[in-house]
Amino acid sequence: MAKVFLDTNIYIDAVHRKPEINDKFINHDIYYSHLSTHILYYAQKLKVPCSATQVVVGKFQGVDLTSSIIENALTGPTTDLEDNIQLHSAAEADCDYFLTSDKKLLAMTYFGKTRMVSTLG
Repeated sequence: MAKVFLDTNIYIDAVHRKPEINDKFINHDIYYSHLSTHILYYAQKLKVPCSATQVVVGKFQGVDLTSSIIENALTGPTTDLEDNIQLHSAAEADCDYFLTSDKKLLAMTYFGKTRMVSTLG
């Protein structure tokens, strides 16, 4: 069983746009940054409460946005703060994989021990 971190776009798909992709996550521990929930509600203009969102989010493990993650994100590795927050959140959760569709992040191949992937094998 792998520990898989969902980048924001994948998280939004899993929670709201394409919940059918959750079938790919069976037998994995799924992690996300709590920041992604804020981005989901803002980008999709969702209203609280949203029961469908609450059900799916309840199946994943959130990584708290801590001062340590912010401090580390402000140093890199990319020039995009939100990407850095996601990467450092995955490292904080000791994830094996970072699932993303972001080509720049995929080009990194690894962040620490976390492997960048576009699909789960």
